[in-house]
Amino acid sequence: MDGIHPMRYEEINMKTLKKIAVAAAVTTAAFTASPVMAANIAVIAGSIQDGFFNKIKKGVDDATLVVKANGGTVNYMRTQNYDNFGPDLAQLINTAVSQGVQGIAIPVWVPESQIPALQAAAKKGIKIMMYNSGAEHRAAVNGINYFGSDEHVAGLAGGEYMAKNGSKHMLCHIQLPGAVNLEARCKGLQEGAAKNGAKVTVLRVPANLDGNATATAEAIKAELAKDASIDSVINLAAWASDAAAIAVQQAGKTGKVKLGAFDVSPAVLDRIQKGTQTMAIDQLPYLQGFLATTMLAAHIDFGTSLATIPVLTGPDIIDKSNIDTVLAGVKKGAR
Repeated sequence: MDGIHPMRYEEINMKTLKKIAVAAAVTTAAFTASPVMAANIAVIAGSIQDGFFNKIKKGVDDATLVVKANGGTVNYMRTQNYDNFGPDLAQLINTAVSQGVQGIAIPVWVPESQIPALQAAAKKGIKIMMYNSGAEHRAAVNGINYFGSDEHVAGLAGGEYMAKNGSKHMLCHIQLPGAVNLEARCKGLQEGAAKNGAKVTVLRVPANLDGNATATAEAIKAELAKDASIDSVINLAAWASDAAAIAVQQAGKTGKVKLGAFDVSPAVLDRIQKGTQTMAIDQLPYLQGFLATTMLAAHIDFGTSLATIPVLTGPDIIDKSNIDTVLAGVKKGAR
């Protein structure tokens, strides 16, 4: 999929998502008929301090209405923070297994910690559905499907977009070094930039700075001071883009250094609307949570599965050309 044009990718992706939406509607109708059994599932997500997963939860909450209508349950489980991420995720998997769930929906961020625990769960007959991260590990954990973004493709699209919009030297900030989804984003960004005559420098900061806007702003500002050729900062989380905006302002480079981000927040969208941020790459987390939950329950209840594997929910590039449409979705709590 190297070199795929972002807008063409979006056209293909939206056609696929329309088909998936129809399948979800049919599944919902089936749920309200006569279920074979009631699905009891766990949805495991990231830190309670990470606002991104509130959007995942919105999708999970809407899907839970369907599951509960048929006597099933959904337990949304999150880590406390990212300080001990791999072992904490493994513990959540083991906790879900001990609670007797029939299925687990989960991203794979730390393969060495998660894969053995998920393999053990699968051997006990627990169904595994994947979302958000780790599509390449689906076979290893006997995953039914994957709902989310291909992070390399998303990075590639972002690198191409920024380079075609004037960026020559991008700084890619990784807030959790080693996380497979974040590393893939920066790698894709590097490739997309290089194909269009630009380059990328990767800034990896200690994981304990995750969510710390002040310390992150200082780290980014130091890089801007060290290398005056950096003309764009790309962050891999919405909160980190807020930190980058502060860093650019404090460095006296407002209007000289472009901002781009993976994922969105009200602040990110406000900057795009005002013209102080170039773009954001949305992976549609609402759909990830909704589809992973409903399709896992449908598989357990009715033995259904989708022919499309994986189901990609991104990348969707947000810029000044489509910001108003996106803001309409924000008002409804789904963007």
